[in-house]
Amino acid sequence: MKLYTYFRSSAAYRARIALNLKGIDYDMVPIHLIKDGGQHKSDAFRAVNAQMRVPALALDSGDILIQSLAIIDYLDETHPEPPLLPSDPLGRAHVRAMAQIIACDIHPLNNLAALQYLRRQLAHEQPEIDAWYHYWVQAGFDALETTLRPGPYAYGSSVTLADVCLVPQVFNAQRLKVPLDRYPKIVAVDAECAKLAAFQHAHPDKQPDAE
Repeated sequence: MKLYTYFRSSAAYRARIALNLKGIDYDMVPIHLIKDGGQHKSDAFRAVNAQMRVPALALDSGDILIQSLAIIDYLDETHPEPPLLPSDPLGRAHVRAMAQIIACDIHPLNNLAALQYLRRQLAHEQPEIDAWYHYWVQAGFDALETTLRPGPYAYGSSVTLADVCLVPQVFNAQRLKVPLDRYPKIVAVDAECAKLAAFQHAHPDKQPDAE
């Protein structure tokens, strides 16, 4: 397998965590989202992913998967151990809801493409962009803090999709200096995940393209 990735992309970070948790060997193909005007905009990468975003996962069969949650679903179905969703339908719904608070509500408003649009097309200054970023992270975290189950992880005693999505979002929030004082449960879950090798090896600072 080949994972097209960028060290700071939270979506690619999710995919790296899931691959590591499953114990799957993969090669990384770094796609820098800033250098050269954005390497994801090149014709070569457009041929891999017409949406021109990371991650993309190239399978040994030649098929290419895009969108981090779809990639993780595929990995969970084809490599079921350890499972990233609870065994019961209600539990799966709760975990998916937590993951989607991050992947569907927070992240799309705060990814690099959205922030660049605010800066370049709408001519917002950096303090305004930072305020935008903080607002949407906190709106999502306010809800997520109340939905986390007794730990040590986001939904009990096992790592789930919720943790896979949460840890990269916490990393980004810390990097952009979002205050996390009012989210003790989120901070505790992040700290617990940080003890696991799968999360450690997926961390942006540990990637070959890290700057």
